[in-house]
Amino acid sequence: MMKHQPQTHTQKKTRLEALPQISFQQFVVEEAAMMDKVTNKTVYWCYGVASDGRSIACRVCEFKPYFLGLVPRVHHNKIQAIKESITATYKDKIDSITVVYGKNFYGYNIEREVFLKIKAHDLQTAVSVRKHTTEVGVVLKTDKTPETIFLSSFEAGIPSVLRFMIDTEMTGMCWITLPQNKYTEIWKKTTRCEMEVSIDAADMICHDSAGEWSAIGPIKILFFDIECTGRGGAFPEAQKDPVIQIGNEITVNGETESRKDLFALKGCSDIPGVAVHGFEKEEDLLLAWKEYVCQTNPDMIVGYNINNFDLPYLFERAEALKVSKFRQLGRVVGKNAEMKKSVFQSSAYGTRISHDFKIQGRIVFDIFQVIQRDFKLRSYSLNSVSSHFLKKQKEDVKHTIIGKLQTGNSETRKRIGTYCMRDVSLTRELTDKLMLVYNYSEMARVTGIPFAYVLQRGQQVRVMSRLLRTARGQSFYIPDIRGSGSEEQYEGATVIEPKKGYYNTPITTLDFVSLYPSIMISNNLCYTTHIPDKRPAPELGLSSASLETTPCGDVFVSADVRRGVVPEVLRSLLGARAKAKAELQKETDPFKRAVLNGRQNALKLCANSVYGFTGASNGILPCLAISRSTTAYGRAMIEMTREIVMRRFTTENGYKTNADVIYGDTDSVMIKFGVDSLEEAMALGRAAAEHVTGHFRQPVQLCFEKVYFPYLLIAKKRYAGLYWTRPDKHDKMDAKGIESVRRDNCPIVQKVITTALDMLLLHRDADAAGRYVKQAVSDLLQNRLDISELVITKTFTKEDYAGKQAHVELVKKMRLRDEKSAPSVGERVSYVVVKGIKNAKLYERAEDPLYVLKNNIPIDTTYYLDNQLAKPILRIFAPIVSSPETLLAGEHTRKVSITAPTHTAMSKFVVKVNQCMNCKNKLPGDSALCEDCKPMWKELMLQKTHAANRASEKFARLWTQCQRCQGSLHQEVICTNNDCPIFYMRFKSQADSNKLSEEVKRLELDW
Repeated sequence: MMKHQPQTHTQKKTRLEALPQISFQQFVVEEAAMMDKVTNKTVYWCYGVASDGRSIACRVCEFKPYFLGLVPRVHHNKIQAIKESITATYKDKIDSITVVYGKNFYGYNIEREVFLKIKAHDLQTAVSVRKHTTEVGVVLKTDKTPETIFLSSFEAGIPSVLRFMIDTEMTGMCWITLPQNKYTEIWKKTTRCEMEVSIDAADMICHDSAGEWSAIGPIKILFFDIECTGRGGAFPEAQKDPVIQIGNEITVNGETESRKDLFALKGCSDIPGVAVHGFEKEEDLLLAWKEYVCQTNPDMIVGYNINNFDLPYLFERAEALKVSKFRQLGRVVGKNAEMKKSVFQSSAYGTRISHDFKIQGRIVFDIFQVIQRDFKLRSYSLNSVSSHFLKKQKEDVKHTIIGKLQTGNSETRKRIGTYCMRDVSLTRELTDKLMLVYNYSEMARVTGIPFAYVLQRGQQVRVMSRLLRTARGQSFYIPDIRGSGSEEQYEGATVIEPKKGYYNTPITTLDFVSLYPSIMISNNLCYTTHIPDKRPAPELGLSSASLETTPCGDVFVSADVRRGVVPEVLRSLLGARAKAKAELQKETDPFKRAVLNGRQNALKLCANSVYGFTGASNGILPCLAISRSTTAYGRAMIEMTREIVMRRFTTENGYKTNADVIYGDTDSVMIKFGVDSLEEAMALGRAAAEHVTGHFRQPVQLCFEKVYFPYLLIAKKRYAGLYWTRPDKHDKMDAKGIESVRRDNCPIVQKVITTALDMLLLHRDADAAGRYVKQAVSDLLQNRLDISELVITKTFTKEDYAGKQAHVELVKKMRLRDEKSAPSVGERVSYVVVKGIKNAKLYERAEDPLYVLKNNIPIDTTYYLDNQLAKPILRIFAPIVSSPETLLAGEHTRKVSITAPTHTAMSKFVVKVNQCMNCKNKLPGDSALCEDCKPMWKELMLQKTHAANRASEKFARLWTQCQRCQGSLHQEVICTNNDCPIFYMRFKSQADSNKLSEEVKRLELDW
């Protein structure tokens, strides 16, 4: 095969005919891995897709990396000498050095500064020059002693790709137009794209993502998942264990059809709707999948936990097998994809290894990391997440079983394939359901950063991008002053002391709209308006009225003197969000609605993150004066709101009762107006919001948001109530900070608290709620609950803690029983608390739920009552009933099912004796009934037979349900999905059925 040769900008060929204008959506921007071999200059590649689906690689030339060096004022007369010295040192590696006039972004000043804009031909030189001029110094040779001058670097720490995007006005996922005859085609292609072109940076047109340019193009997405098998059922290791299957599904944005392919070692039986490709050798499978990726040429590679499992495993496995070309998965021919491993260590989380991937020209999108970051869930397994969002379950095949299925036959391997493809389809459905591509595309557009940055980096780079773009237009330049991690603290938001209780009258809630962004705008809080040394106004040539001192003592100039860059950025974000929300209300097209909704959410998140950006002491550009002033203004405004409301809405002013602010938290206040109807409460809320808003500077706005009725206020940040936005029907039951929404308890706590709140708030029946809680307590103490409701889960993050942890000690026990099936670091460990010897520690009583079921080990129900249920129940019922403790003690708690522990050291000395099945008296021999109970044989036989039949039917129903989930009614259930609500129920019902069948047999022998 002919080897591809790189094509340089100077070697380009053009057609004789005119080249038409091209527009494409860009989704990957990369600095070339190697500089142009002829010109030795840095170039950038923009990968994208045209509206007709053609893939495009656009090579952008003539953009030089640079930084700005601030020249000290005392050396302004030596600028030419400084330029000559730098040029002499770096010779032809420097492109140009120009004088630029501008202002320092950090701190208010009226005088322009002089900067040297130093452009290099490549990034490495730019970095070297910055270090030399700022740390070593520029040496000026004179007749006397040589003089060394140090420049201060500005905007040198900006990633080169982001610098390129800002200066070309390009944003992430934007559309780019290459004007007619302004670009050339590259004939000797170096990429796998259908079109490969070259253009100068100054000639391309980057569009704002609005109107016709807001669409998401026909992006091709590859969803994939791998299956591997460990030796002897152990957890797979890439150095030793094979990849046996790779499931794939390819979709194109805007199309309904998809392509499904399964690569299977040793092949498998046909799977409906899936093209199965069988291979005898693992090396052939890996190479074939690599070719599949290159030929289908996806724009985006998506999976669930692919960054920390699937991709690292594939890369390391290919390396172990010496499949050298496997890593050539990107769009650059012959170029290996890159995997960067990072190790994070802390006392809290132990050691964690994470990976980042760069597959040239393709986005790698791990939706596991996105969902973990954006949503608060009890568990983040694919099964649990799918159940939560899609209401779907899947068969979960333990790694210990996969090896047996692989070495079986084509049908057992088909089972692995079906399981693998199910994982792929659930990943695709989650991506679609949560609009992840749309939402993250809009975040890239709104913040102006590459899509990959949205996935891999935090909030800091998003805000920095917006600041740089706005500052650039006003000739402000940002210094390189990354924070030192100062531990300086400032007072946070105000929380008005709650007036705890159960309110059976409407409680009106007023919320500030975008409070912190509005404060920063209205008070002109910015780096460019801050006066760090608090100089008096005359020294700055200003009147005293031009300076404003914040409640915490910091000083800023007013907007009349200079409008800050930060307020301007925030105005732009909030204005764009208002526009997107208005368009969303009118739009009917579902795809356009998805884009608009993603956009308004991205704008909101970006605006709200500006405050945190300024307050991050170890961040890119900290300014605690802004963040502490913002919270100080916020505290004052909450207090002022309370005073205004309580002064205005009184009986003296003609209202029925005096208004009372019963609680306030950061950006909202809860008001009791003393009215009985929702209509009145809402009308008063709107009137109060309008009245209070008039006391604040624009754009600060207090608005009526909702009414809680009834309302249960437990403590600071802990409350619940029915949520009303219109008087005819409530929207939902809302709860904050209480166990119905918390994830760190066992499921029974959430179930009991949610049901009790439903009875208290929705049905307003405290007696029924009390009866329900008593019944739940009784069921717990009598072992009538399904074990799944008692399971506690913790992530196994590290082996050693300062004190012994229940889940860690359990893992050690599980390893002794069966090392292969024990959880590994990073997995979640499920456990229940069982009875033990007197004074046994909690970590000694944590046990695997499945082991408990199989060995009939008694649960410590008292632990669950005292340590899980009691406090939440008392907190909720304390404001409602006079003696809430009666819910936890009384007649309903006196009957307790107690079983002696059978797994302790003492239990091995216990001798089992035969008992009468009816009266439990000791019996000689193997009889089932004593002489006194034998006349009742027929009645007992009927009862036990009916019970055995019911248990058998229940088990059969659960078994069939599991078979349906796995996609076959003719195969054994081997699912190990312990997040599934019927997983433990299936084992328990099987044990109950077997036990009752044995009892029936005993009675039959007595006949």
